[in-house]
Amino acid sequence: MSFTKIDMLKSRISLEKKANSQQPTANNFKATFDQYNWNQITSEIYAKTAADVERALANSKRDIEDFKALISPAARPYLEQMAQLSSQLTKKRFGNTMQMYVPMYLSNECQNICTYCGFSMTNKIARRTLTDTEILKEVEFLKLKGYDHILLVTGEANKTVGVSYIKHAIELIQQHFSNITIEVQPLDQPDYETLVDSGLYAVLVYQETYHKDEYKKHHPKGKKSNFYYRLETPDRLGKAGVHKIGLGALFGLEDWRTDSFFTALHLQYLQKTYWKTKYSISFPRLRPHSGGLEPKVEMTDPDLVQAICAFRLLDEDVELSMSTRESEVFRNNVVKLGITSISAESKTNPGGYVVEPQSLEQFEISDERPTEEIADMLKNQGFEVVWKDWESFR
Repeated sequence: MSFTKIDMLKSRISLEKKANSQQPTANNFKATFDQYNWNQITSEIYAKTAADVERALANSKRDIEDFKALISPAARPYLEQMAQLSSQLTKKRFGNTMQMYVPMYLSNECQNICTYCGFSMTNKIARRTLTDTEILKEVEFLKLKGYDHILLVTGEANKTVGVSYIKHAIELIQQHFSNITIEVQPLDQPDYETLVDSGLYAVLVYQETYHKDEYKKHHPKGKKSNFYYRLETPDRLGKAGVHKIGLGALFGLEDWRTDSFFTALHLQYLQKTYWKTKYSISFPRLRPHSGGLEPKVEMTDPDLVQAICAFRLLDEDVELSMSTRESEVFRNNVVKLGITSISAESKTNPGGYVVEPQSLEQFEISDERPTEEIADMLKNQGFEVVWKDWESFR
């Protein structure tokens, strides 16, 4: 690619940052979020009727009220119809493609106390942060598997794995991957701008739960205990010009229906405010880990299918992602119902692929099949496996 084309692409990114930062809407999602009451929304969801569900299904364009109906208990008898519509809409928008990505954990250092995480500061585990040599060993293994889209994950430890470490890691591996996504501690807008300039493509930042009181119970200490700082992170991402933002809640901490509503509300706010940015939704369910928090609210397999289909029926364009937290059988079936992105052969410990396979995992995975087997499963179901979704200009 010529120098002129590179300059044009950099100029486009700069213009997107400027456009995103000058939207005439509220300064951040907090202003919207504070207009809603958790208990009231919960009551409204559970009050939805079969007539509300049928009306939502009949609509060609669905709004947040329709979404309430589609995630309500009243929608359960309509799950098969929702699944068929979800599959049709996904195929119309994304064709028969399925994007493959892989997480690479760089560090389990963490300064937070989180009740549901194996990396929590209170857990007495051996801490490890990968060196350059170790990172490249992991990269070599993943490239042999065919991956071109990587998710870099760390604990939340600003001193050990702060912006400078993340920036260096991105620059170290960017020649090997077309897509570099991160899932790290929330950062300030200038920090994200620095990482974008270094080759960052997307950021995943999950609110865990939108219930403020429950959030505090699960995050009693550390920077993550600041509910609103985390809530406003996607705004900082949008203003920084990050190409794609991933949202989600950790199902099991609170009522999955109400958390899904607030995730959808957050998504729609962001789409209106930072309209040039792409978005994805993930559906993590609480998994076993060192510390052993039991789910407060169980989310069954049919519940998760309902949530996935409801998001697809609300938004035809949003990417929906499924991780290896889920079982082989569940993933084999759900990929046909609206999912557009899937991970495989994931290791949730730093160095887990090659460097130190036996170190402590952040949480237990369920689908442990190798990448090749997942790719074959997808091909057998008629999918074209896509290893990236954006061509790096570097």
